[in-house]
Amino acid sequence: MRIFGIITGSLIVVLAFNLFLIPHEVLSSGLSGISMIVGMVTPLNTGLANFLLNFPLLVIGYKMLGKKFIMNSIFSVLIISVGLYVVPVYEIANDKILSSIFGGALTGLGVGIVFRSSGSTGGFDIIGMIVSRKKDFPIGALLSGMNAVVILISGFLFNWDAALNTLVSIFVTGKVVDAIYTDHAKLTIMIITEKGEEMRSHLLTNLYRGLTIIDGVGGYSNNKRNVLITVISRYELNEIKNLIVEVDPSAFVNITETIEVMGLFHRPSPS
Repeated sequence: MRIFGIITGSLIVVLAFNLFLIPHEVLSSGLSGISMIVGMVTPLNTGLANFLLNFPLLVIGYKMLGKKFIMNSIFSVLIISVGLYVVPVYEIANDKILSSIFGGALTGLGVGIVFRSSGSTGGFDIIGMIVSRKKDFPIGALLSGMNAVVILISGFLFNWDAALNTLVSIFVTGKVVDAIYTDHAKLTIMIITEKGEEMRSHLLTNLYRGLTIIDGVGGYSNNKRNVLITVISRYELNEIKNLIVEVDPSAFVNITETIEVMGLFHRPSPS
């Protein structure tokens, strides 16, 4: 289901770009928007530009955001890049404003599905997640600032009508993503398992979070168990659930919303 979600979400983004946004010179957010600019003003295809711009960020993110997350993101970027290359640019609707709104909504739907499938569409999302983990502030605010640069480029390069339509598209995309997926909320995960050491090793290898481990005893069975506690961002929830099932499908997991975090939220760097 996770692979299916990444494929579906990525293909939705491709259709939004080539059928609604690019025909009207309306840009998407982030590096995708910059890739569109490259495709519009140079002979380079948008799909190839998207891959070349994303590749360095994916390499950096591989070490900082978890191997599975980045591998899923690479898969999504490849699908989008190939899709943009293969699917012809075709103007579905004549109205630029309607195309901006609907294209932005489709983009947000696709990106949200990819997020919920433990991946990303690359670009500014990777930068935002890396910075957010280091500084712990909402990704949305950072992405908005970076997207402002895309809007300014659109205005100076094309015209300010195109820039305003780009603003509409980016705004709608953000609203749809937020409706599908909330990324900055914190969750506390409590895992009760008889495979504590294996679970600890697996989570620390694949997640950028620390763990607290408590010894426990089953109230009914009287068997020894471990209780693992960690706090994560909401966008990591699907990933950690999959990791838990890989080690112990019968583990008891309690997930609660966290109002505030004090102290060390990020895993300390090795000295």
